[in-house]
Amino acid sequence: MSWLQALVLGLVQGLTEFLPISSSAHVRIVSTLFFGNDAGASFTAVIQLGTELAVLIYFAKDIGNFIAAWFKGLFSKAARQTEDYRMAWYVIIGSIPISVLGYIFKDEIRSQLRNLWITATVLVVFGLLLGLADHVAKHARTKLELKDAVGMGLAQALALIPGVSRSGGTLTAGLFLGLDRAAAARYSFLLALPAVFGAGIFSIPDVLDRSEPNAASVPQMVVATVVAFAVGYATIAWLLRYVSKHSYSAFVWYRLLLGIVLMGLLSMGLLNPT
Repeated sequence: MSWLQALVLGLVQGLTEFLPISSSAHVRIVSTLFFGNDAGASFTAVIQLGTELAVLIYFAKDIGNFIAAWFKGLFSKAARQTEDYRMAWYVIIGSIPISVLGYIFKDEIRSQLRNLWITATVLVVFGLLLGLADHVAKHARTKLELKDAVGMGLAQALALIPGVSRSGGTLTAGLFLGLDRAAAARYSFLLALPAVFGAGIFSIPDVLDRSEPNAASVPQMVVATVVAFAVGYATIAWLLRYVSKHSYSAFVWYRLLLGIVLMGLLSMGLLNPT
């Protein structure tokens, strides 16, 4: 992997991780289209550590409160009645589906599911679903319930397929369940932490395997992750402001356009789907 490719992919990861347009799809497409190769699922998983570190720092106070409340709740009935205690459990419960399915289908995720035809198709399909959810949603609730954790957790698991979008899937589910945009976005950020950190750490040995084609060096991986962190932190702040005042229609149209263009490039043989 060249230094330019590592820097560009770190930038792409930071820009797209929290937007409902699929960061894994963009890293896959940009890597293939401009550098002639797939950076790989393991490299993608590791640089996602940078964007999730941005979430950890941005929501540090909230996360600290959740962890403290969870431990207090083990011994205190009063602590178990707090919103922070419930949120801690909602993040744990919502993380189970993607953790289980990610482990079971880890080989398929790194091979068959990275086919660009699949990516193009789910970009369009889940773009339409996001648009429908945003149109029919009541945007009535700001507090999460157990059904939200389960529904959004199952939706997050679909993001194992590049093109679905972790944030897009969870936001779509949250809107269908009646949450307002800001509440759905906030939980979407928090829900990604356990799964992404787990996947990233688990994938580090694969990235360090220099026998793999187009393998990134350790310095390249570190720099790409740092770039993803810096850009991702700014993106979180921007998106939370944006969704408080706007619909997701711009992202819906972008997904549809990208999916259609990608299908065209594949049909003309200008991109290798695998």
